Amino acid sequence: MIEVSVMYPYAAGARFDHAYYRDRHMPMMKRLLGAACLYYSVDKGISGRAPESAPAYIAKCEFVCTSVEAYRAASGQHQQEIRGDFANYTDIQPVLLISKVVAERSEV
Repeated sequence: MIEVSVMYPYAAGARFDHAYYRDRHMPMMKRLLGAACLYYSVDKGISGRAPESAPAYIAKCEFVCTSVEAYRAASGQHQQEIRGDFANYTDIQPVLLISKVVAERSEV
């Protein structure tokens, strides 16, 4: 199992429409990724380490996928549609990280 993190660095004056991202872009991504994506989460940055400081990232999403190959095959088929939707919610260039999930726990 892998995780694809897409992070949007905070920049003063940058545009990011959280409602559009959450309600339109991410469901579209789940549909396009299909069975390659097991589930996803969306985060909205609210603060940095110091009180009242700006967050490092204004938004972030995580796609939990079956494999790197499955993610790349599914997303690669739809790159034009995916990139074409960016302008609807942001002017920020995202940072992408693909990682292997080595622990996942929900118990205390």
